[in-house]
Amino acid sequence: MELLVATKNKGKVREIADLLAPCGIKVVSLLDCGPMPEIVEDGLTFRANAAKKAVVIAQHTGKLVMGEDSGLAVDALDGRPGVYSARYSGDDATDEKNNDKLLLELADVPHEKRTARYHSAIALADKDRLIDVVEGTCEGVITTERRGTNGFGYDPLFLIPAHQKTFGELPLAVKQTMSHRANALRLFLKLLERYLAASQAI
Repeated sequence: MELLVATKNKGKVREIADLLAPCGIKVVSLLDCGPMPEIVEDGLTFRANAAKKAVVIAQHTGKLVMGEDSGLAVDALDGRPGVYSARYSGDDATDEKNNDKLLLELADVPHEKRTARYHSAIALADKDRLIDVVEGTCEGVITTERRGTNGFGYDPLFLIPAHQKTFGELPLAVKQTMSHRANALRLFLKLLERYLAASQAI
């Protein structure tokens, strides 16, 4: 089956497509579509933003749509950057600028207080309604410098204590076993299965 993912983020598309491929699900994204409604991510939670993305695009296209919103919550920063993770350094934010700002804000924070977690919320919607939203997290520690070139976003700064490597250093195949998005997608697959079974029963 084909699933439309309401994002233009190539890194997200790659990860989601890789995780869903063994299930026989072909992922297409807004990068593969024509003009789409502009979605203002003004929700106060990842859950709200994911739901909005899924519903807006599903209503516009009439397709089954996944909406995903994710980001980083740092304990020493009271949960920031949170829902502002992608635009943490301003309107012209890039991964580099966001990482620079995070390192600057944590410059005087000792290692033991640099705990953080990635959070992912994934919503499913069809043309008629929001089906549901599932969520996943991954615990880590923010390093004092970039390490590795894999992944995207804050991956070069997000250390997995059990491996003593950042997501920037770990191979994608390893990241996919433990990441916030992988954990959320496992729940999403169960949600999708229930939705499809109910649809076929009608």
